[in-house]
Amino acid sequence: MPARALHMQLLAVGLNHTTAPVALREQLALAPEQLGQAVRAARNWFARLDDRGSDEAAILSTCNRTEMYAASHVPNPLDASAHFLADYHRLDFNELRQHLYMLPQDAAVRHAFRVASGLDSMVLGEPQILGQLKDAVRHADEAGGLGTYLHQLFQRSFSVAKEVRSTTEIGAHSVSMAAAAVRLSQRIFDKLGDQNVLFIGAGEMIELCATHFAAQSPRSLTIANRTMERGEALAQRFGGTAIRLAALPEQLARFDIVVSCTASSLPLIGLGLVERAVKTRRHKPMFMVDLAVPRDIEAEIARLDDVFLYTVDDLGQVVQSGLESRQAAVAQAEAIIEMRVQSFMHWVDDRAMVPVIQDLQENSEAMRVLELERARRMLARGDDVEAVLEALSKGLTAKFLHGPQQALHRAQGDERARLASLLPQLFRGRR
Repeated sequence: MPARALHMQLLAVGLNHTTAPVALREQLALAPEQLGQAVRAARNWFARLDDRGSDEAAILSTCNRTEMYAASHVPNPLDASAHFLADYHRLDFNELRQHLYMLPQDAAVRHAFRVASGLDSMVLGEPQILGQLKDAVRHADEAGGLGTYLHQLFQRSFSVAKEVRSTTEIGAHSVSMAAAAVRLSQRIFDKLGDQNVLFIGAGEMIELCATHFAAQSPRSLTIANRTMERGEALAQRFGGTAIRLAALPEQLARFDIVVSCTASSLPLIGLGLVERAVKTRRHKPMFMVDLAVPRDIEAEIARLDDVFLYTVDDLGQVVQSGLESRQAAVAQAEAIIEMRVQSFMHWVDDRAMVPVIQDLQENSEAMRVLELERARRMLARGDDVEAVLEALSKGLTAKFLHGPQQALHRAQGDERARLASLLPQLFRGRR
């Protein structure tokens, strides 16, 4: 009987805020509605390399990372995945490769668990990533990207994240990106109560930022969004007002603080627009925070004398403060994760043995059927029942021992010694 295929290889390939600057991350960023298409493209990519068609894929894309998780039969699946990311995003592979992490098997599992638990985030222990990961898994599932391996990986990731958050203090002292934005703005303006604040977008990050800034009681709080209904709903929560995104050119000069985080694929605020706003403001300072990837605010704006522009990476440096006080919680979380990784890899190893066990069972069944047919023929021609049973038992024993005996004859040196010590354990029957 032909040997079955090797078991699936698990992997994680991608980049994050520690391996790549925002200028590169925004080139790989995918909006939620683009994830399904990317997952299907990844599976097609694997299928061209191996026609078994059972490869699995899921893609996570946030402002801090874009990474693909996969389970694949293809030769060198790590390299195949890295080439896929370069090809799909139309990037030079050699340039992209130096920013990628390529994690096989248990390293990929460990990475998934750390990401879900907030240990790999720019803000240590932040809870937002878990929701983003769950959304990515849902999109992958809808696109047909999840199979036995990734489904199990992500379910265990969610379980580990819950365990880490409920049994450690990993998130207790974390400084969120929103709090960091407030802290930075206070370096520019002594008192936020005198400032007008504009938020562009109405997603979860903007909601977090609005919560933090509203606590400082600014003079005014405004939400600019493509759809007025959603913008107004968020503004009402904080006693603010809403404007249409299209009104920004006329309205921007009114605001001292601008925080933007949308899913736009192109910048919403250009250099010319801000130059005009600064002139109208008579060069009064403007504090701007761009939390979007791809960026909402053109990078060239940072060169203007009266504008203080911070990106998601800049805020990441601020939130690293206080990291030392959380090292004990990190160590505790890492210990939990390591234990769960070993448990998951044990499950993977068990899965890998399923085809081997199936082969053994099928071969054994074939031997049994052959010997049983021979015994029936002997009985049909009138042979003594005791002689038939004796022949049946000897025939089965000979067939089962033929393979091991041949292996011992062919083996040499250390391999023969290993087989000689192993075979008695395999053929030790119940007494």
